[in-house]
This record gives sequence, C-alpha cells and structure tokens, in this order.
Amino acid sequence: MSDSPIRICITLGTRPEAIKLAPVIQQFQQSPQFSTQVILTGQHREMVQQVMDLFNLQADGDLEIMQPRQSLTDITCRSLQGLERLFQQLSPQLVLVQGDTTTAFSATLAAFYQKIAVGHVEAGLRTDDLYNPYPEEANRRLISQLAQLHFAPTATAVENLQRAGVVGHIHQTGNTVIDALLQVAAKQPECPIAGLDWSKHRVLLATVHRRENWGAPLQQIGQSFLSILNQFPDTALLLPLHRNPTVREPLTALLGDHPRAFLTEPLDYAELVGAMQRCYLLLTDSGGLQEEAPGLGKPVLVLRETTERPEAIAAGTAKLVGTQAEHIQAAAAALLIQPAAYEAMAKAVNPFGDGQAAQRIEQIVSDYFAC
Repeated sequence: MSDSPIRICITLGTRPEAIKLAPVIQQFQQSPQFSTQVILTGQHREMVQQVMDLFNLQADGDLEIMQPRQSLTDITCRSLQGLERLFQQLSPQLVLVQGDTTTAFSATLAAFYQKIAVGHVEAGLRTDDLYNPYPEEANRRLISQLAQLHFAPTATAVENLQRAGVVGHIHQTGNTVIDALLQVAAKQPECPIAGLDWSKHRVLLATVHRRENWGAPLQQIGQSFLSILNQFPDTALLLPLHRNPTVREPLTALLGDHPRAFLTEPLDYAELVGAMQRCYLLLTDSGGLQEEAPGLGKPVLVLRETTERPEAIAAGTAKLVGTQAEHIQAAAAALLIQPAAYEAMAKAVNPFGDGQAAQRIEQIVSDYFAC
C-alpha cells in the first residue's frame, strides 16, 4: 500500500444520512491514513446543516440542488451531474454512501460510471416490496448491485445480501445511528416547546413524511392522532412537521386547532434526541427512529404497512401498526392503558448496535486497501 493517504469521498444529502454518517466522518477524519472529503448534494439543505453544526463537521463541497417541489428525476439528474464533476476533480479511491436515499443512489451511480469503488453504510435492508417504501426499496437494491463494500447493520441484513447473491465484501457492523444517538444523548439535550409541559402530560412524539403515506393514509394517520388525544386527556402530541406542504397541510388542517397538539417546525437533532428521552412513546413512519428510540427505552408504533427493519419487530421494541386510524388508535391505547404491555416494549433489547459501528467501518476500509 502507498504511503499517500487513501482518498475517501463521503456523500450525503438528507438529515438522516448526515446523522448516520456523522460518526463515520469523524472516525475517518481523525485517521491520518485517510484524506476525507465530505460532499453534500443539498437535498435537505437547512436540516443537514443543523446536523453538521451539532457534530462540528464541515462540508468540502455542496451541489445545492434543492428546488421547490423537485421530483425524484430532478434530484437524481442534478446529483448525478454535479457528482460526476466533483469525482473527476477529487479522484477518490472510495465513495461512501449511506442508506437508501436518492442522493445515495445517485452518488453510487456516479462513482460506478467512473469505476470508483463504493462502500454502502446500512446495507442489506429489505421489505421485498419494490414500491414500499418508495423509492427507498429500489434505491438500496440498486446500490447493492454496484457497491464493493457492504456495511450491514444486523445479521438479518447480512442474510438479505447473501440470499440476493450480492457481489462484494459483506460485513456486519451495527448501525451508525446508535453511535450518533449515544454521543448526543450523553449531553442530555433540552427540547423546549412553547406551551408544552413535559411533566403534565404523557407526550406522544410523532413524525410522518414517507411518500407512500401521502394522501389517504396521511388522513387516516392524522385522524388517529386526534382520536388518541380525545380518548386520553392526559396525553399531548408533539408533531414536528415535515417541510413538504403535501405532508404539512393536511396534518395542520386536522390537528392545528387542538389544544394538546403541538405542531412545530422540524426539530434539530439534539432537540429530537431530547424529545425522545422525555416522551412516553413514538408513532412514526421513520426508519431511523425505529432504530434510535429503543436505545432510549421508548416503544415505537410504526405507521407503515411494511418495514425494512424486521429486527425491531422481532425484538419487541417496535410494532408494525399500518396506517388505518382504528389500528393505530388501538395499538396506542394498549400501551397507554396496560403498564405490562408498555414495559415489555420499553425494556426489550435494541437489536441495532452498540455504538462502535463507525470504528468497525474504518477498520474494514483500512483492511480493504491493505489487501
């Protein structure tokens, strides 16, 4: 191996990518063995910057692709063209991508076109339904076909890759989101919400944003929140609204006037961790929160018809409840009424890692280039 540092490009575009890659960026930047460049596409500009600031990270390039109501085609084309130019300038020996976003897929394709090796953080997640979640299931399958290094968070993810005949080096590392979560949670961050008394109510923390839930499912989800609040006067709902008006507007119409529904702008990551530490339970269609909340002993009701994280369901830390209002309400009511049911979920062991995933990934990459 050459004495020159190994050139690594770490690409990201959304807040979940930034959170999950922050420990990886820190790990690689601390090593003199690597010359690490961080490239943003700008898919979630303001939300990503909050995470970068929280973890004291700086970007080396930003494509600034964000436009109002951009389509998946817009994101893909602008990312692909911008990353082509940057990869030609930087000549990385490895591009690291995370998860299943359009940014991750575009970066993988851009690297492939220039015959640059790709490492996929959080590889091997599957629902086996190509359109659910959309477009994430397709993105991660396509990335798996082009990557050389696959960093699978769990044994199930490893098995998914092996069963699919994926070519390359497959390693079980744990999920880097636990690294990030434990780093932030140790600081006991605050989450002040105007008018919300955390000690007075059992707070239900909710997030909704996935494309497959737009339209009728979102109406059902919003109605379930309203029904839960009305059934349990000691509860309050904290609902940070996604910036997309397709999500924001129907939820505001349903819940905006309820005195115990606190609809806010997106929380920064430290505030979100503070909210998770203080809330009673989570109702979410987020993938990352299915992994994080169990690390803080919080039950998760998954507002989706499928999940690519079946480990959480099997471990008992999460329950897949779908998007029908009556099913969501019944599942929440069980946890609000039955202490034993709540404790069983709260005390189940989180299957997603021990906080050392980034360190393992750096060692695997080092060994890869030493061969």
